Amino acid sequence: MSRLSRLGFIDVRRTTSPVRRRVRSRGIPPALADREIFYSEDVQETADLLGKALSPAALTLGEVGAQGFAASLHGVRLRDVSMLYVDLTVAATLDMPVLGPYFAVHMPTNGRAVCRQDGREFEANPIRAVVTSPGTSLTMRFDHDSPQLVIRFEQEALVRYLTRVLGRSLGRPVVFEPELDLTAEAATRWHGAVQLLHTEVFYPGSLVQRGQGIGAVEELLMSSLLLLQPSNHHAQLVQPVEPAGRRVVREAMDYLERRLCERVTMADLARHTHTSIRTIQQGFRDELGTTPMLYLRERRLERAREDLTRRRGHRHRGGRALGVHAPGQLRGALPPALGESPSQTLRR
Repeated sequence: MSRLSRLGFIDVRRTTSPVRRRVRSRGIPPALADREIFYSEDVQETADLLGKALSPAALTLGEVGAQGFAASLHGVRLRDVSMLYVDLTVAATLDMPVLGPYFAVHMPTNGRAVCRQDGREFEANPIRAVVTSPGTSLTMRFDHDSPQLVIRFEQEALVRYLTRVLGRSLGRPVVFEPELDLTAEAATRWHGAVQLLHTEVFYPGSLVQRGQGIGAVEELLMSSLLLLQPSNHHAQLVQPVEPAGRRVVREAMDYLERRLCERVTMADLARHTHTSIRTIQQGFRDELGTTPMLYLRERRLERAREDLTRRRGHRHRGGRALGVHAPGQLRGALPPALGESPSQTLRR
């Protein structure tokens, strides 16, 4: 199975044994050096492959140095967070009219890219990143030798995490401000989170390499972005006005998230939140429109599906640890929003 398939959001065949011209090293992060997804000297093929990794796109080359075009994409995906390194080598324009169901932070490691997002133009460079939101448009006009590191967050995961942090349904889509100042003091936490991701992917025997701690690393990255970058939910995070019922729901959701693989009762939730079962049930109805046990069941099913998707046809002990022993046990139980049965997931 190719790395294109293993990334989860790409499903095409890798080009076969391309003959590469010699180009100087462009500073691929060590953690991604051996994780090439594709290399191509064909403009249309590159556009198609980037369209599958990011969003459907048009790629045009600048007039100067176009004959030196040699694109590559390196990357790794954990569960809901991916680290990608995109290098087009020459001046080029990448136009994505509608971004897919993900948030992303584009960080040029050299050169610059003049960006236009929904009619707003600004520059991205090694000290100023671009933050994208689902459904928006993005055009990036790259200078020669302007590779970039991209941290991608799946939309459902970030929304689910923010819902848990706030202890209530969001009510409106999350939209970030597009310009991110990487020199700000508050950006120190973001740099640290990205460095931790790189370290965990790079070193053999790390927690992530052993399949442990993935959730914690992803949540650190999500919380860092949410707290650092202004969005239409930012004020509620930095200056929360939290009713008592919402606090109970948030604490209960955190407790359940840490115990997806364990047996949990309403009495356990009541003891953890120091409140009554009735208060917890009422809070979940008011803030999330569901019950604690239905919420737990749906999260277990989502996690099981994530494990099935990542392993593409290989039954894994992670599914059994969540109380799922075979794909057939999930048939008919998966929420319609997931869109497919476990057997369909395994066949993809």
